[in-house]
Amino acid sequence: MRWTLKPKPDPDTVTRLASQLNIGIPVASLLVQRGIENFEEAKKFFRPSLDDLHDPFLMKDMDLAIARLEQAIDREENILVYGDYDVDGTTSVALISSWLKTFYPNVATYIPDRYDEGYGISYKGIDFAADNDISLIIALDCGIKAIDKVAYAAQKNIDFIICDHHRPGIKIPQAVAVLDPKREDCDYPYKELCGCGVGFKLMQAWTIKNNFPLDILLPYLDLVATAIGADIVPITGENRILAFHGLRVINVAPRPGFRAILQQVKKETLTITDVVFIIAPRINAAGRMKHGQHAVDLLVEENQETANIFASEIEIYNSDRRDADRTITLEALAQIEELEEQERYTTVVFDENWHKGVIGIVASRLTETYYRPTLVFTRSGEKLAASARSVKDFDVYDALEACSDHIEQFGGHKYAAGLTLLESEYENFKRKFEEVVSGSIDKRLLTPEIAIDAEINLEDITPKFHRILKQFAPYGPGNMSPVFMTQNLMDTGYGKCVGGEDLHLKCRVKQANSPIAIDAIGFNLGNKCDLITHKKKFNAVYSIDENEWNGNVSLQLKLRDINC
Repeated sequence: MRWTLKPKPDPDTVTRLASQLNIGIPVASLLVQRGIENFEEAKKFFRPSLDDLHDPFLMKDMDLAIARLEQAIDREENILVYGDYDVDGTTSVALISSWLKTFYPNVATYIPDRYDEGYGISYKGIDFAADNDISLIIALDCGIKAIDKVAYAAQKNIDFIICDHHRPGIKIPQAVAVLDPKREDCDYPYKELCGCGVGFKLMQAWTIKNNFPLDILLPYLDLVATAIGADIVPITGENRILAFHGLRVINVAPRPGFRAILQQVKKETLTITDVVFIIAPRINAAGRMKHGQHAVDLLVEENQETANIFASEIEIYNSDRRDADRTITLEALAQIEELEEQERYTTVVFDENWHKGVIGIVASRLTETYYRPTLVFTRSGEKLAASARSVKDFDVYDALEACSDHIEQFGGHKYAAGLTLLESEYENFKRKFEEVVSGSIDKRLLTPEIAIDAEINLEDITPKFHRILKQFAPYGPGNMSPVFMTQNLMDTGYGKCVGGEDLHLKCRVKQANSPIAIDAIGFNLGNKCDLITHKKKFNAVYSIDENEWNGNVSLQLKLRDINC
């Protein structure tokens, strides 16, 4: 692991902020690192307000989208809400369809089949709309590259409003409105919304146009928060506001579908991390193992008993997903180990029998293991399909773009993407991808990095310090849980390996010349137990956590790494 200490912020700014907020220097320093330099900015950070959301009409084409939606309602047209089969897509469809149905009845939903139709807008979906006298499709979390399909729909007198957040290609589809803050010609001030977030901006614009209070949209923010967490978008700016209020809805007044999931796992108060690891995988499992429409049905269901039945079915899908994930990961790891090649800068594996719905998860596992830009391929009809994952600070989307001569179709983000290609191009693509990555990646990025916010002493870790840190949440990209380093630590004699196969490290540490001692747990650090025995001094990188045992709550260090 590379330990990288972030640059210290300007000391005068830190001192001034500490005085204004009546807080210690360590906390003030963390705030300045996050761009918070005065009382007003701190107030907005600690008290995220819906009043600070941007005007949705700053987004290009928003006025056109609202006008077309009004026209559809005035003419009593049938509207199809169309979204991708992942968490962002299914929550988006649940969001817009359930909202529309509160004041307009002629609304249907459509999620493409992962295996039959693939990602994004499909010809089959457009034909479904035409066969059902639907003249307006609202596409969410997809569509920004669907130039031919939007043109095909136009031939059938079907209009599109596209709400996407993926990077556009060279051309923009000829839709009635294309809402995407990543459009080069869009001046919207916040670029990091997820697809569900863009859908929410459409709803916000409607409330403004019709003089409704924004508070009527609060109950829908649980869906937006879930999409923000699952899609790993930065939890900064508007995303942080939406996630903050959405988490509050999940915890205070969860919709029946969420309540049913939480009953399955016996979890009460959720953080954004819980959303990512408890709710999101179950929503995703429907699209991976069966069909994404099952997730939409769960999320829009208003009857608790019915929602419980849906959640039980999805729990089975999630169990099947875990089994497939485990099996394919082991097969992929074995395949990599069999390859006797020179050092590679990429990991590319393929098996035609791997489950297409799980290859994205497997790509993430392989990236964690080998820390290389990774592609996992399987067969999809007559073509090969792959999920791509990347390492921190390397843009896999750009790398795929450089290989586009060998690709049929691709799309995605900096760290996650999907693609299809002809089997005849597999070896050519694999060779080109390795060439592009090896020629462009900073070799330091091939070693996992721990970014350290600050070096502190154990005596800095007071109840007040941790109480303020908890208010930094919700955490995520752009606002990660603070990571600290402390030097010259020593185990007090309780250090030992715990867990199956002695996988984890548990100890109680103190710092030289200080009486303060604090418990620490290091998951998957059992192999470093020798570094702390016999009163050896060591350095640790950690976050600060709460440990609850027998009703008692105490602070503990959650170790990320240790060294001598």
